[in-house]
Amino acid sequence: MEMKFLDREEELGRLERLAYSGGLAVIWGRRRIGKTRLLLEWCKRHGGLYTVADQSAAPIQRRYFAASLAARFPGFDQVQYPDWRSLLGRISAEATHQSWRGPLIVDEFPYLVATSPELPSIFQVWVDQGAKEALLAVALAGSSQRMMQGLVMGATEPLYGRATEAFHLQPLPAQYLSEALELATARDVILAYTAWGGVPRYWELMSESGLPLDRAVDHLVLNPLGPLHEEPERLLLEELPPAVALRPILDAIGLGAHRVSEIAARIGEPVTSLSRPLQRLMELGLIQREIPFSASSASAKRSLYKIADPFCRMWFRVVAPNRGFLADAPARAREKLWREARSSLVSAAWEELCRQWFSSGVAQDSPFREAGQWEPARRFWHGEGPEWDVVSQTLDERCMLLGEVRWSERPVDLPKLRSLAKTLLTKGIPPVKALRGKNLFHVVFVPEVTQDAPAEINGVHVVTGEQVLNEMRRSGIHRDKS
Repeated sequence: MEMKFLDREEELGRLERLAYSGGLAVIWGRRRIGKTRLLLEWCKRHGGLYTVADQSAAPIQRRYFAASLAARFPGFDQVQYPDWRSLLGRISAEATHQSWRGPLIVDEFPYLVATSPELPSIFQVWVDQGAKEALLAVALAGSSQRMMQGLVMGATEPLYGRATEAFHLQPLPAQYLSEALELATARDVILAYTAWGGVPRYWELMSESGLPLDRAVDHLVLNPLGPLHEEPERLLLEELPPAVALRPILDAIGLGAHRVSEIAARIGEPVTSLSRPLQRLMELGLIQREIPFSASSASAKRSLYKIADPFCRMWFRVVAPNRGFLADAPARAREKLWREARSSLVSAAWEELCRQWFSSGVAQDSPFREAGQWEPARRFWHGEGPEWDVVSQTLDERCMLLGEVRWSERPVDLPKLRSLAKTLLTKGIPPVKALRGKNLFHVVFVPEVTQDAPAEINGVHVVTGEQVLNEMRRSGIHRDKS
């Protein structure tokens, strides 16, 4: 059963405007992220035409393309098209004749470019002339993020500046998991987000399995026969050119190397050789660079790198280093590996959600709203000193928030909250001169509390998983900005 279409209001709104005005949209994103579902939803609303390319020879690709167009233009496939210019010209002529405005959607466009490198130049002329005269709305999409980005962002590329809309389709926010998987509690949502991240196809596979979370992780990921057992390898292969050479860096980060020097030592490469590979992995959305609060973005020495996607983080922690063991291990032993790693993985995911909640402006609907607008939240660490999980200050720099995030398998009771509050207050403030003398807010984030737990203890606010997810949903938070 197909999962309900969730979120994507902003992206769909942009495409809707294009449907009425005509123009070119270019959309990219990793496989299974929901590009096809978004485009099909848009297509259905306007009687458009969706086509998807494959990795065949150019003449066969044109034949298949013409066959799909015959659904809109009868007889379109009865003609042999010697090149892409003649095929595209026929499309705009037929569209003008029938007053059809599209949208015309070409998915996996990089497959066509791989066999016909001249196609972007041909497409550029067609977009500027034939498609424009026909007032056609056209969308190009693909999973090869590097190629799709290059088509519209490379200053020397033919399609540079031609796209009316161009965006990277991001994972769905965690708060939609409760609706997608019919999860009753915030705890269940956080656990599911730890395993599947915001990739809707993973959610759909979980739903279709009908299994509880731990067993679904084994069935879909840990089991060598599972459809997601080799998923990150496929993500790297999907790129054009393939990005499999970047795999060792992901392995190193997954095993706990987060500084450039640590990563270089782990894979046996000089530090100076890692700048471009790390940048490409960030462009692909597979890793994130994290710098402490108040540090300059140029502070390379203080930067940490982490795997950005919760699912990939889990895969490189549990699957990658245990492929041999998983090959013939029984289900119970496989699940044990996941449960052993789950606590640290869910702690990291819960911490990210707390920063997302605060960074996305939800604080304006919280006890901190009277302080004003807040900057995006970050962590703070320095040397061997204490760490703060959530740190932010108001735009006018008068107020500062310090947060302690703690995951617990059980509801947190009053004595534990007192202990967490004391721990946070004892830390003081980060040792940054510019942060002194500000009005301080202290917050403890926990997934769930017992019934006797107050909303504030010893001047420290208590925020639960239910508050975080409900306020993110109510405020329409759409993206991970941690």
